[in-house]
Amino acid sequence: MRPRDRKAVRVAAPAGRARFDGDAPTVVVVGAGIAGLAAATILAERGARVVVCEREHHLGGRVGGWPTRLADGSEVTMTRGFHAFFRQYYNLRSLLRRVDPGGRALVGLPDYPLWHTGGHRDGFAGLPTTLPWNALAFLRRSPTFRWSDLPSVDARAALPLLDVSVPQVYRELDGLDAATYLERIRFPRPAHALAFEVFSRSFFAHPSRMSAAELAVMFHIYFLGSSEGLLFDVAADPFPHGLWEPLGRHLAELGATVRRGVEVRSVRPGGTRRFAVDVAGGALDADAVVLAADVPGLRRVVAASPRLGDAGWRERVAELRTAPPFLVSRYWLDRPVDPDRPGFLGTSGYGLLDNVSVLDHYEHEARSWAARTGGSVVELHGYALPADEPDPRARLWEQLTEVYPETKRAGVVDERHELRADCPLFPAGGFARRPAVGTPDEFLVLAGDLVRIDLPVALMERAATTGFAAANRLLSRWGVAGTELWSVPTAGRGPLLRAVARRWGRLDDPS
Repeated sequence: MRPRDRKAVRVAAPAGRARFDGDAPTVVVVGAGIAGLAAATILAERGARVVVCEREHHLGGRVGGWPTRLADGSEVTMTRGFHAFFRQYYNLRSLLRRVDPGGRALVGLPDYPLWHTGGHRDGFAGLPTTLPWNALAFLRRSPTFRWSDLPSVDARAALPLLDVSVPQVYRELDGLDAATYLERIRFPRPAHALAFEVFSRSFFAHPSRMSAAELAVMFHIYFLGSSEGLLFDVAADPFPHGLWEPLGRHLAELGATVRRGVEVRSVRPGGTRRFAVDVAGGALDADAVVLAADVPGLRRVVAASPRLGDAGWRERVAELRTAPPFLVSRYWLDRPVDPDRPGFLGTSGYGLLDNVSVLDHYEHEARSWAARTGGSVVELHGYALPADEPDPRARLWEQLTEVYPETKRAGVVDERHELRADCPLFPAGGFARRPAVGTPDEFLVLAGDLVRIDLPVALMERAATTGFAAANRLLSRWGVAGTELWSVPTAGRGPLLRAVARRWGRLDDPS
């Protein structure tokens, strides 16, 4: 299915025969998050013998979920928090179409509202989706970006945002952190907060700890470079029910084996095939390995596998870092929130609180619980938590009652909290040493949102894209056709805007 953006970029699939014939290779995929499932799906569809090893007992990685019983006896699903499925996530949506060809697993939210503690309200519903009309319309109606503020903006510093290409943008901006770059642009303070919330915090890190190039790529993907806009879809059912369990069944139908609760300890060259993958109780022999673990998992496996790769590659893996901790707090309340509350709300200036979701306004399971009990299901996110914060749970709840005052009267039927610190950090200056899909061994590949790929993709879409790319790289070694990739435009949308950006855009020497 061709993406809607007429300027979306297609990366052709590696050529080759349609499927393996004869003795198909065995590929072990380490990790059943989005990246691992994407790689496993393409390999299994081409006839490879695929074994997926997942440490957890659920699929989906950081977008996974698991059952839990509430104090009232209800069986519900807990996850690690809200995820937005943007319309420009072409490769992720291609993966999901294997099990949801009718597109019913995702439903659209009507707006992407943003509330600022100073009283500003912004949103993206009804805007044109293509530059420059989207930016002009946003300026015209936004209380945050005002025409009177434009003379204070350093237009020359902002111009590189109009012509983002990968990897060129990293050569230009990766030496700066995102906070410094935003200060140089001199956005008005409320607008600075908007950029901070929408783009920087999506990487779970404060802009002072994040590359300005990553910020620019985010602007390009979601607003300046794509015609898909900033509205998004959400999962209509908990992630396992509508997405990952169906995909697990699809893999089984293709002949793949998905082993849950199995932690890979190390990978050794040699054995009866090219690799031996060590797990509890023995080893799995493999002709190729896809490492699709998160940062802590990848570092752990590589550190325990001293014969894997070469010294330089191992050093780059060891240098990977995680973003600061984040907290997801979900509450099952004994009364509803006001009916006009949006399904998702981004917040700014409310201390630790970054967004609020009212799950019963869009998710079937939560809606059913709320209808049965007369309550509501509310979820809070706090990203990049400070190390000295003594009680982030209490702070998030207090800030929820500021945003939605009716929750002050609510009783808590039950609650679940997920405090995690396993998302990748993309610091200034880190891109050049970020591990890529390929490794020193042509039959060992990486996949995941931590992995470098020279396309404008991020977050879940980077995971899916690198998973497809990892499968393609292996398939090309065996002369088997891979799958095509798609991305938003790989440069600014219009020749005039690109020319202006290249002629007049500039950066001060970061030194």
